[in-house]
Amino acid sequence: MTPEVEVRRSHRRTRTVSAYRKDGTVIVMIPARFTRAEETEWVDTMLGKLARTEQRGRRNDEQLMRRARELGRDYLHGKVAPVSVRWVSNMTTRWGSCTTAEATIRLSDRLRTMPAWVIDYVLLHELAHLIEPNHNARFWHWVDRFPKAERAKGYLEGVAAAAHLDLEPCD
Repeated sequence: MTPEVEVRRSHRRTRTVSAYRKDGTVIVMIPARFTRAEETEWVDTMLGKLARTEQRGRRNDEQLMRRARELGRDYLHGKVAPVSVRWVSNMTTRWGSCTTAEATIRLSDRLRTMPAWVIDYVLLHELAHLIEPNHNARFWHWVDRFPKAERAKGYLEGVAAAAHLDLEPCD
């Protein structure tokens, strides 16, 4: 299935071509001087490049579980043992959730296109609930061990604000 593509020509752009995904549409930015044939060639090239980049960044459930074990070992002193970690598509008010009684973690598939360190932060946040179910000082002691914790919180807040998502605050 070929995604919807919007080509944006720019007189300021002289040599470079770039592409990104926005709201399900692939935006390809090209120099205004390109011919239609060059445009077609570059759109195909950039669709392939974008697909490869996105595929590299995607973790499947098995890889997510492996990463959860690594994060638990590195930041939580191996105190956690999740039974399952998986992506879900039905999460609308949270980035992730943890059922402590079952030691199961679910991450919103909206995270899939975000940087790995943001996914790691959300995953570590959910893993920390296996030690401390509440968002109290003890919980944040564990989560804030992650070097990019504050940066990831800000990133997620920015994404939520830009997309007008009504996400539950995590205080």
